[in-house]
Amino acid sequence: MTDRKDELAANLAKVERRIADACAAAGRGRDEVTLIVVTKTYPASDVRMLSELGVRHVAENRDQDAAPKAAACSDLPLTWHFVGQLQTNKVRSVVGYADMVQSVDRARLVTALSREAERQEREVGCLIQVALDAGENGRGERGGVGPDGIEELGELVAGAPGLRLAGLMTVAPLTGPYAGREQAAFERLMDLSTDLRRAHPAANMVSAGMSADLEQAVAAGATHVRVGTAVLGVRARLG
Repeated sequence: MTDRKDELAANLAKVERRIADACAAAGRGRDEVTLIVVTKTYPASDVRMLSELGVRHVAENRDQDAAPKAAACSDLPLTWHFVGQLQTNKVRSVVGYADMVQSVDRARLVTALSREAERQEREVGCLIQVALDAGENGRGERGGVGPDGIEELGELVAGAPGLRLAGLMTVAPLTGPYAGREQAAFERLMDLSTDLRRAHPAANMVSAGMSADLEQAVAAGATHVRVGTAVLGVRARLG
């Protein structure tokens, strides 16, 4: 086993313990939470090692990095999640490899994803990205739609050919009423998920929590956590 694979294995074990401990504290089964490893900026070789170590879900946030990496790892039994802000001119590429797009936040993007999914004869799972710091324009600093926009966007995704409404995603906001209150933010997302599931029972995925706040997300009820740094390490700054 290489030094890098040893490092990844040790980091994965620590993260697994954290998730297991958080599930136990919340009275949840470990199988209720899925780990998604965010592999952005790291090479395909790391993705391959992670797969060998049992990881089945990986995420990327930039298509120019993700597309060649997904192609290089196309033989692996992985589910690919796209988690970054997605421009419509990148939709054709992203639909080619992403099983889930977690950053759906506007009608124009839904239309583009649906058209491309149909063209490629694929089904793409979609999470509505919720901005708990949404301003008057109904948008968040890092993308996402405000809570008031979930119902309309959810209906649009649910009715779009080639798309499947899977649930909700959020990033703990840095500004607004939930800044510094990660668990409260994730509990708010769970309430919004409950509302969404009344109309769309199958949209039960709740993606929340990252390396620094996965425990709070698990405590709130998240079904998926997105962990990068705690597994792969802190990437050296360029320049």
